[in-house]
Amino acid sequence: MKIRTGDTVMVLRGKDAGKRGRVHQVLTSESRVIVEGVNIIKRHTKPRGTVRQAGIIEREAPIHASKVMLVCSKCNRPTRIGHRFLDDGAKVRVCVRCQEVIE
Repeated sequence: MKIRTGDTVMVLRGKDAGKRGRVHQVLTSESRVIVEGVNIIKRHTKPRGTVRQAGIIEREAPIHASKVMLVCSKCNRPTRIGHRFLDDGAKVRVCVRCQEVIE
C-alpha cells in the first residue's frame, strides 16, 4: 500500500469528500485507512469498570484506501505516488505532479 501512517490525505468519494486529514492507522490486510476527522461514527457503549466511558462516543471508522489520495507537501495538491531509486540505492516515494520526494 502506498499510503503510510502520518501522511496527509484527501477524501475523494463519500459523505466526507473534499476533507483532508492525517492518517492515524493503516489496515493493510483490509486495504483500509483511519483518517482523523473523517468517517465519524457514533458508538453506543456500556461502562466497563473505570476504564471506558459510557454513553455515545464519536470516533473515526476505517475508509477504503482507494477513496483517499495523498496530498503532496510541496505542491499542496492531491497526487498519485510514484517510486524512484536514489543514488545511494534507497527506494523513495515521489509526487507524480512535481517529481519531488515525499518524506
